[in-house]
Amino acid sequence: MQEPSEFANHETGPSRAGQIMDEVLSLRASIIAESVPLIERFGGERASPAIRNLAHYLCLRHHDLRMLQRRLMHHGLSSLGHLESRVLPTLDSVLVALAAITGRESPVPLPGEESFFAGEVALDRAADELFGKPPAHRRSRIMVTLPTEAAGDQDFVTDLVRRGMDVARINCAHDDHIAWRAMAAHVRAAGEALGRRPTILMDIAGPKIRTEEVAHGGHAKLKPGNTFRLIAQGKPEPGPKERCVASVSLPEMVTRLGVGDRIRYDDGKLEGVVESVGDGEAVIRVSRAGSGGTKMKPQKGINLPDTALGLSPLTTKDKQDLTTVIECADMIGYSFVSQPEDIELIEEAIARSGVRESPLGLVAKIERPEAVRNLPDLIAHADGRRPLGVMIARGDLAAEIGFERLAEMQEEILWVCEAASVPVIWATQVLEDLVKEGTPSRGEMTDAAMAARAECVMLNKGPVVGEAVGVLDRLLARMDEHIFKKAPRLRALKSW
Repeated sequence: MQEPSEFANHETGPSRAGQIMDEVLSLRASIIAESVPLIERFGGERASPAIRNLAHYLCLRHHDLRMLQRRLMHHGLSSLGHLESRVLPTLDSVLVALAAITGRESPVPLPGEESFFAGEVALDRAADELFGKPPAHRRSRIMVTLPTEAAGDQDFVTDLVRRGMDVARINCAHDDHIAWRAMAAHVRAAGEALGRRPTILMDIAGPKIRTEEVAHGGHAKLKPGNTFRLIAQGKPEPGPKERCVASVSLPEMVTRLGVGDRIRYDDGKLEGVVESVGDGEAVIRVSRAGSGGTKMKPQKGINLPDTALGLSPLTTKDKQDLTTVIECADMIGYSFVSQPEDIELIEEAIARSGVRESPLGLVAKIERPEAVRNLPDLIAHADGRRPLGVMIARGDLAAEIGFERLAEMQEEILWVCEAASVPVIWATQVLEDLVKEGTPSRGEMTDAAMAARAECVMLNKGPVVGEAVGVLDRLLARMDEHIFKKAPRLRALKSW
């Protein structure tokens, strides 16, 4: 005999709706009670409406709502699937509707339209304050990482702005103060010439771990089973056992590695496990590489998902660069931020580095598992100090948490930030083939379309970046007609 479906229910009408109403009332009461200590942790009475909503959202998501969602859908009500920016208003609206169905008196008033959508309005306002207003035909801004040539070519920068660049990113890990000032001046001049005001993000480098010198043995490419050696000091010399030896930009990383720690190289193109450590060096055995092997090269990133480095996210170089950032930028990109104390660190450094008329925006780059875990606390700690945004740095994040988890994690970051009215930058490898080769892959076009849920989408530098800006501009505008965050928009279809 077939078991009844877990969704089967023979009760209908007001009786069933009354049970659902009681369940929603219980859920609402639980969220309010459970959020009290969280709101206290997030600032207590000082917590803004957005931070309180964030606390409510986090408490809501500790409940499994799948069965309740299905029952609500059957009654033609909200499934609670789009309430990130309005947790209690959505529950209250559902309760009012259920009261009408059951003939019971509603325990809460119906929220006004203005208060119901206040979270969306707050997010739009925060995005405008951080990035500047978007063009009329799309909601998401386009950010472009400027190459070195942007320092000496005004026409190149002007063309990017003309095609649709809203935010220029200057990567302070490359070039120098003279080049950065020239890039910023070209962005401002392009805006004046075109009647727009593109904004500038200057991304301080942080303690980026990279390969430096690399010495290869008889075989250049590393394959699973091969070993390589990382050294803390000195010139790398190939040995009889390892296929290559490399020095690193951060010597202490080698001394803090432990046997069994994983190492990922060049955004995960190669992965290995530490086999032995000692005398300022570590030997790593390759567990995964490209199909034909992976060649280790200088100036490629290294990620250590299992190693506690205990490093400050603010280096001596970063502190020196802050003077130029305060002079030239609208916002600062903060790498390797992972705990609330890191917010205090950058605030103190900015205060020591100079004074400016308008507040400098802060973009927290989410690159490590600790940053993901501490994201709500980071947002709450930074709230109200200056315009705030979050960058999903998908390259480093994927290398840290693993490629399999990246898709779900970027979704969760989007949801948490929407709940807190914090704008998001969708970054790393957007339209990468188009930017570099001139022809996009099908997969990256789909990825770029999904990026429309973020308030800003970042393109990296490349020889065809101007064309990519135009493609992304048109794609984001079309997607805006179909979807807002997680909610579909039912624009009239014209293909059928």
